[in-house]
Parts: sequence; C-alpha cells; structure tokens
Amino acid sequence: MTTTNRSLATGTILHLADSTKRKWAQGEVREIAAGKLGPDSKLLPAEGKEWDWRLSVASIEAAGDFTPYGGFDRTLTVIAGELLELTIDGTAHAMEALRPLKFAGGSTAAAALPTGDVLALNLITRTGAVRGNVRIVELSKKREQHLFGAQFGVLLQGKATVLRGESEDPLELRDTVIGGEEGSPRISGRGFMAVVSLDLP
Repeated sequence: MTTTNRSLATGTILHLADSTKRKWAQGEVREIAAGKLGPDSKLLPAEGKEWDWRLSVASIEAAGDFTPYGGFDRTLTVIAGELLELTIDGTAHAMEALRPLKFAGGSTAAAALPTGDVLALNLITRTGAVRGNVRIVELSKKREQHLFGAQFGVLLQGKATVLRGESEDPLELRDTVIGGEEGSPRISGRGFMAVVSLDLP
C-alpha cells in the first residue's frame, strides 16, 4: 500500500474522511498515517513505501485469511461491530469491541464474522525498530486526556474537543490527533478514545 503524506505536527487533526479508501482482501482500508520514529522518538513521515509504523482503519466484511506481515507486530482493535473471531496460528480469539489484541504480523491469521461486519483500528510496527501500544481510555469533561510525543488519539465513540493553548477544535468520530511534548494537545469530551503510543525498543 502506498502511504499518504500527511502532517505529523503536534496538534494536527487527521480527518479519516480525507484519506483514500483502498481495497484489501476482507474489505476496505483507510490509512491514518505512516512513517518512522527518529532517535528522539519524533514522528517522521514515510518515504514512499518505506515505513516502520502504520496506523489505519479497516473494514472486515468477509471471512478469510489476513495478509501476513513478516518482521512486523500487529495490534488490532474492533471499533465498530460486535465480535470478530480471529484464529492466530491455530488459537482462536473472540475479539470484543474496544479490546486491543497484539500478535506477530507474520502469524497465520484468519477471521470469522459471527455477528456481521466489523471495523478495526490496525497498528503495524516493524519489529526491532518501533514498539507500539494501544490502550482505550474513557474521556471526561472533568479530566482532560493529554497526548504526548509519539502518541495519537483516535476518537472511537462520543464527542470531543481538542484543546491546545487557547484554541478549541471539534473532533469528529474516528478523527486522529497528533500528540507532542511541547504544547501537548488535550482532549475533553465524552466517549472513548484509542491512545496509540510509539517508542523505540
């Protein structure tokens, strides 16, 4: 997949609707961002197809085998729909919504859809170059969620506002905010957000 050149500056809002839909074996995929991680854990844009991390949203509309990514780690999170049954190297996993599952990208993975189509947040990181972690947080208007360096916040449910300095910007469903150490954006609202963190091994 050719990567999309999108700004990775602190506080940038990446609108999922602005990314191009592409077909994959089980449905469609929209890339949020892809790139590398500098020695200071700074987010760097991808150079063509050369990337060490990639974040995307994919629809899973048909049962079948996933494309293997040897040399990478993969974290999959169901963000819409009820249940994804994923069999990884012969072991079955019942994936409920908002419960991230991390596995080796080169594994043999096959999907089944007992309750219908699902939408999944998909993080892929190059083993030995970048480590990735996805956690789901509940947003609150009383306690702001800060996003720091090499972090992304993806709004999964509800409504939220991005606060940075004196500015306030609305966040649409499944939009992504880029974090940063200086002038880190804060998220206020109600709902659930995936906080994606990248770091060097």
